[in-house]
Amino acid sequence: MQFVYTCLFDHHDFIYVAAAISLCILGSYLAVRLFSRALRARGSEKPVWVALAGFVGGSVIWTTHFLAMLGYTGGGQAGYEPVVTLLSLLISVLTCTAGFGIAAFADGSRLVEAGGVIMGLGIAAMHYTGMAAYTVPGTIVWREEYVVASVLFGAVFGALTTNKVVRPRNRFCKYTGALALVSGIVTTHFIAMSAVEVVLSPDIPVDDNMLSPAILGISVLGIMIALLALAACTYLLDASTNQAAVARYRHLSLHDALTGLPNRAALQEELLELERISPNLPGQIAILSFDLNRFKEINDVHGHAAGDAVIRTVGARLATAIGPDEFVARVGGDEFVAITRRYYGRMEGTSLSQRLLAEINKPIDWKESVFCVSSSVGISVYDRTAASLDEVIAQADVAMYRGKVSGPNSVCFYDPSMDQAVRERNALAMDLRSALVNGEFELHYQVQNDAETREVVGFEVLLRWNHPQRKKVSPAEFIPIAERTGLIIEIGEWVLREACSKAAGWKRPFSIAVNVAAQQLADMTFPSKIEQILEETGLPAHRLELEITESGIIGDQQRALLIIQQLKEIGLRIAMDDYGTGYSSLSTLMSFPFDKIKIDRSFVDKVDTNNQSAAIVRSTLILAQSLNIPVLAEGVETMKHWDFLRREGCAQVQGFLFGKPVPLEDIEALVNGCEQERVA
Repeated sequence: MQFVYTCLFDHHDFIYVAAAISLCILGSYLAVRLFSRALRARGSEKPVWVALAGFVGGSVIWTTHFLAMLGYTGGGQAGYEPVVTLLSLLISVLTCTAGFGIAAFADGSRLVEAGGVIMGLGIAAMHYTGMAAYTVPGTIVWREEYVVASVLFGAVFGALTTNKVVRPRNRFCKYTGALALVSGIVTTHFIAMSAVEVVLSPDIPVDDNMLSPAILGISVLGIMIALLALAACTYLLDASTNQAAVARYRHLSLHDALTGLPNRAALQEELLELERISPNLPGQIAILSFDLNRFKEINDVHGHAAGDAVIRTVGARLATAIGPDEFVARVGGDEFVAITRRYYGRMEGTSLSQRLLAEINKPIDWKESVFCVSSSVGISVYDRTAASLDEVIAQADVAMYRGKVSGPNSVCFYDPSMDQAVRERNALAMDLRSALVNGEFELHYQVQNDAETREVVGFEVLLRWNHPQRKKVSPAEFIPIAERTGLIIEIGEWVLREACSKAAGWKRPFSIAVNVAAQQLADMTFPSKIEQILEETGLPAHRLELEITESGIIGDQQRALLIIQQLKEIGLRIAMDDYGTGYSSLSTLMSFPFDKIKIDRSFVDKVDTNNQSAAIVRSTLILAQSLNIPVLAEGVETMKHWDFLRREGCAQVQGFLFGKPVPLEDIEALVNGCEQERVA
């Protein structure tokens, strides 16, 4: 270490050292970012990005060395042999390109680190080739132990560079990867220079044909500035193109394909923002819920094309009817929600309702028919004492259905006395507490198929409730109650245990997919519970896939990420369910190690009839392919759905076209080998 200290501080001009390190940091960051881009590239693009990353990285290594050498004062008057100097640049570029290339094409194997080692050895090879070009009026004596140390440091930091970039553990790995490359270049250079002892001899002149330090310095700086400018422009141009694509994708995912209005996902974002800023708003927040009367009749009599035309026209009119601080979204087939941030009294709510109703009531021409639809509006006010804005929407729904009793175009304000639905939900919650004890729950199974061959690849496990009085209760009705009451944790554990126990006894090792609620994912003991269930039932971990939604991780992403990582360590697979209906799907995909994406059925429904729906699904598939995440599409009900998804490269499908959810006895023959895998 004494030699390194002496070499750095006694034998170097610090201005040159600072310039070399600064250039090294900037260039290394660009090289690592270009390498990261190469990892995401597909097809013929990948070698191009690898070559660019290797060229920039190799040039950075070379220029750092020679810029630092210009500040080396331990050798007196010096020169550089031109051919060997250029050879050192070639070695640097080739080894760096080879290292990045091996790591980029390693497909996650240990060749990732091997590529980094090659790059690190290339740093050392470039240095010692460059030193072979270094001529002084004397001789150079080498300390062998420092030579060996410099090579080892280069190899270790090279492996660390590719490891951090290819196997990121957090969002800072792109910086730590660049830092590792900087460390490899700098430590290799200065440890290697510590191995140098120049014995000056006035009798040995420097050849006049050697490159002078001044010419070399100008060449180094000129080449490096040009390369960095080229690399930066290339990377920024690609980044801006990607950002534009991401922005378009985000717009598509947040807007209804038929009307262009904000969709349910956009509504959720709006609600989150309103809850955040509500204390600072001058007025209250009012939510209006409404749907179209007689819309089902139009669909039944004239077909879905006519229904789509009505929805499209109404959506366009509603978009023009709202003013500042107002918002309207399509949240379902013929269901809409409007919001105003400036509610001071019933006059504001009534005024907005009348504007919306006036647009809805206008006749709609379609081909040779004229349709007249109406609506009723339910209004609820968020007075900051309500549990959440989602609850206010539920209250507005109650008011809307009460308003329908009064006839078309009525406006009804929510009042707690009308909330019979709440009382019914409370009664159902009481029954739910005893349902598990009384054995009223049953598991149903829906097949998941290979999109190309139609072969069964697994089953999604779905919960059904056989109520003693109400008979079959819809999951859409009792699951939200279970989540609100906290019973979902106990019920979810029963589902997991029962599903694993049944699947473990199958003769054919199909995988099973089980939905996980947000409360389950927030439980830090959840991974240990899963491990215990697998041990007790004997089901191999790789046959269990857990499906989670963005709502299950958005509350506390760090906790969710930790739990998911623990689940993956057990050997489970994790799928993102209902993709596209959450808050920030793109950033979530980049942050969490998902094994599968499930496209929500609402996006698949109109891929064969609506260009925007098709664009959303296509964009999702392209994004997933770029991230190496397979996709399963839900809600596949027609051959046209299947043909579209298969043509666009979707890996797996699930829907009524292949099979409805059925009890275990209906799939016994299939799972125990008595029936063909392929579903007709």
